[in-house]
Amino acid sequence: MTAVEHRTVAGGEAEMRLDRWFRQHFPGLGHGRLEKLLRTGQVRVDGRRAKANQRLEAGQTVRVPPLGDLDAPKPKPERAPVAEAEAEKLKKRVLYRDDAVIALDKPAGMAVQGGAKTGRHLDAMLDALRFDADERPRLVHRLDRDTSGVLLLARTGAAARALTAAFRAKETVKEYWAIVVGVPKPAEGRIDLSLMKAATGKAFVPEDLADEDAKRAVTYYRIVEQAGKRAAWLALWPQTGRTHQLRVHAAAIGTPILGDGKYGGREAFLPGAEIEGRLHLHARRLVLPHPLWPKQTIDVTAPLPPHMAATFGYLGFDPRAEVGPAP
Repeated sequence: MTAVEHRTVAGGEAEMRLDRWFRQHFPGLGHGRLEKLLRTGQVRVDGRRAKANQRLEAGQTVRVPPLGDLDAPKPKPERAPVAEAEAEKLKKRVLYRDDAVIALDKPAGMAVQGGAKTGRHLDAMLDALRFDADERPRLVHRLDRDTSGVLLLARTGAAARALTAAFRAKETVKEYWAIVVGVPKPAEGRIDLSLMKAATGKAFVPEDLADEDAKRAVTYYRIVEQAGKRAAWLALWPQTGRTHQLRVHAAAIGTPILGDGKYGGREAFLPGAEIEGRLHLHARRLVLPHPLWPKQTIDVTAPLPPHMAATFGYLGFDPRAEVGPAP
């Protein structure tokens, strides 16, 4: 590159950190040099100065200064076609579809995006969900690999921009269901604990909550039912969207999510119980204004995944119980 470029952030890149966006597009650009370009204002987002950890939005413009001494980025390999059987399975998981939006019931264990250790992931399979549309669906938010439930896709660039804005403006209501080990006190409350991310990728609550690198994270919760003092079914409403927020918050108040050994250790399991040792966290419901017709509301609910349905039965929880409104 010998001249300034202005590149548009694609729908599938929404919520991606700026430094990761550069690693993807310019793998030869070192982090130190990127930081210098940011400090001197040579890299900008929508004309404004930016930081490496800034989350991008679909449709934004990134100013890329001349990088003539770098090797040209390697072209991305063409996506392998999705096998017909796999495509049919994915289509059967569609909960809602119109001209602008697809709501998908993501299965537990499926990664949303690829990575160094990730082979099969949803982003590589989105061509199977075109349904004869001209554009490929775009991811507008994410769920952890082991979390099941409602995942929203935009079918057009305009829808992607509107949905990304709705998530950022907190115009969405996200309701999660979880089974936790132990019973939180009080039975209903607010968790306001900032989070940081370690170099290993693990999120944690910093000892110094005023640390400038910590990001505020807020979660409301309510006990729906409990199995004595052994376990409880919680409804959770995250007000922020930090990585592993619900998992860290649940562990921080002494009731880790069942099966979450990463954050709860041994305390996240019920010895002797006939329960699968998988994460029991489910994105149950998503409510938000329609991206193209704001007077309409999208309200989508995903059924419990098989392992959580089995655990509900084992512990005597009734999934038809009244959860109550979001706080």
